[in-house]
Amino acid sequence: MKSSYDLKMPAHSIMKFKYGIVSSSLMKNTYAPHIIILCKKLPEDVNHSAVFANNELDLRDIEVYGFDYDYTLANYEPAVEHLIYNLGKNVLVSKYRYPEGIKTLEYQRDFAVRGLHFDIEQGLLMKLDQFQQIQMSSIYRGMTCLTKEEVLQIYGHRSLPIHYVEGHLRGYVCKSEHHKFSLKKQHKNLTTSQRYMTSKMAHLADLFSMPEMCLLSQVAQFFMDNNLSFHSVSLFNDVKAAIASIHPEMHRIVGMNIGEYLIKDPNLITFFNSLRENNKEVFIITNSPFSFVNVGMSYLLGENWQDYFDVVIANAKKPAFFTDCVRPFRELNKEIHMQTWGPVHKLEKGKIYLEGNLQKLQELKGWQGEHVLYFGDHPYSDLADVSLHHGWRTGAIIWELDYEIACLNSIEYKKISGWLQILQGLIESCQNLEDEESRAIVREWEDERDMLRKKTKKMYNRHFGSVFRTHDNPTYFSRRLFRFADIYTARLSNLNEYSINYTFYPRRGVLPHEYKSLFV
Repeated sequence: MKSSYDLKMPAHSIMKFKYGIVSSSLMKNTYAPHIIILCKKLPEDVNHSAVFANNELDLRDIEVYGFDYDYTLANYEPAVEHLIYNLGKNVLVSKYRYPEGIKTLEYQRDFAVRGLHFDIEQGLLMKLDQFQQIQMSSIYRGMTCLTKEEVLQIYGHRSLPIHYVEGHLRGYVCKSEHHKFSLKKQHKNLTTSQRYMTSKMAHLADLFSMPEMCLLSQVAQFFMDNNLSFHSVSLFNDVKAAIASIHPEMHRIVGMNIGEYLIKDPNLITFFNSLRENNKEVFIITNSPFSFVNVGMSYLLGENWQDYFDVVIANAKKPAFFTDCVRPFRELNKEIHMQTWGPVHKLEKGKIYLEGNLQKLQELKGWQGEHVLYFGDHPYSDLADVSLHHGWRTGAIIWELDYEIACLNSIEYKKISGWLQILQGLIESCQNLEDEESRAIVREWEDERDMLRKKTKKMYNRHFGSVFRTHDNPTYFSRRLFRFADIYTARLSNLNEYSINYTFYPRRGVLPHEYKSLFV
């Protein structure tokens, strides 16, 4: 059926639908000359430079601003992803003795999106919504999309239990092949790699994981295409270890060619000048080594970038930094590039500190609760603990917003999404009709709806769609973003558009049991 999302529904038909006067002939007459898109003004464009609020945030209460480094202060060119992919691929061949043919693989940046899950045991990369429901057209073994029947044969249903998805976060450890789990008290002491070994799923929620997802999928497809047997758990562990091992080399290459890999935002320095002029305290907590951060920050803010920061902490090993109350701070001797062995009794401006923990940071600086606003790019490892357990206010930097908002603002997307809402309303209004002719019409509408859903999905990414939503629900990634970030935006410099005393208010949403609109 050809879509009619650019047509108009007559007013008398709308009234009959409203009052339940529905028949198959009315359904045909309603669809044929209908839809309200052209006679209505399309939604205004979303401002790509806006800051979006999940929770009310009054900047007048904020005395201290904190930042992650990678993909928060620093945004990278796609060349960094290609570099990580190629270095990791070469390690698989040279160190782990994978087939030489893998060297011919090339990074496909448009394959995956952030926020996907990888089922370690099954070897499946998938998109989940906020209810842990598998998106049937977005689950891949290698580079091959599984059919709905194949997915149901593996899992039995499309909704995965919470312990299956979040075992590594909640302390569940697999005890059998039948997905039986038990709580293990020692789990909190395991390393990150050990935790993945005890869990079913890995959530790939940071932008550095994009080349990892692609490499996992392409190597698996290479094995399948060449009839080479492999175990998905071993492949996952090898790829993860290979990617982890290349970070020192990646840091060296990027540091030597910083202009090729780092995107310089000319408005970032304006933001930090504003913080300094308004007497805000500022700190940075990053997992990256100081030598790498120093080169990048010098490029972004100038050689005297440390003048903007009251505390600089590198090699923090987040998220353990937020939960480990024992690990002490170490001071870095910048002249000999070595950490000192003596205790740290205070955190001073102009000095560099390594490791440490959040409890000690708050104790030494007196920074507490709602007067601290911390920005990161990873909703869980950057923002969850400080939000849930320490009362800090949080902001997420989500670089994908620029691209996704551009899709939202396209005329085609606005028309199709508007018609999809109306079409779904028609389906809901007529689904109780039992005669075969009416049921056939509803099935045609459902087929059209499904076709248009696929079309809007491909506007974002042909394999996995939008980072933020599925057809009906927010994604699993969005659920965490909305829970752990008070505000989010595409880049820090977008805050230049707002006063230092601005209050961000969340949009009042309509609950399922409330009016569809307050104005009727």
